[in-house]
Amino acid sequence: PLLQTGTRAPAFNLPDADGVKHRLSAFKGGPVVVYFYPKDLTSGCTTQACDFRDAHAAFARLDATIIGISPDPPAQHAKFRAKHDLPFLLLSDERDDKGTPPVCDKWGVWQQRSMYGNTYMGVVRTTYLLTPSGKIRRRWDKVKVKGHVDEVLAALR
Repeated sequence: PLLQTGTRAPAFNLPDADGVKHRLSAFKGGPVVVYFYPKDLTSGCTTQACDFRDAHAAFARLDATIIGISPDPPAQHAKFRAKHDLPFLLLSDERDDKGTPPVCDKWGVWQQRSMYGNTYMGVVRTTYLLTPSGKIRRRWDKVKVKGHVDEVLAALR
């Protein structure tokens, strides 16, 4: 199940596009936007990342950190970051031996999906806004990309 507002966000320690690991606890002290997305270099995920990129200065003025998480490996994140000049962290939650990305699963975004009549497990586009102390302040489910970044910024103000 998705995480509920008011609860503490589960810890993680994930590698970025350069293989450097980052703990969620390192970002305490300011608001954190954690957005989960299905796949690098796809149209919807690219639009969403570029929207966050374009609003990055506005988030920085509010002392907010943006973190994108998907099951893609660090090398794929590096290509995505370079191609679109993304100034925020992209973290890799690679699948375990059962085929499940553990952080996505723990945060409730690893769900059954369907496309063209086929069902499969995948990341459901979800954004969490965390308080400076690491609690979930707001959650956006099944995010529609258009206008989403503006909604997140409005919630921060």
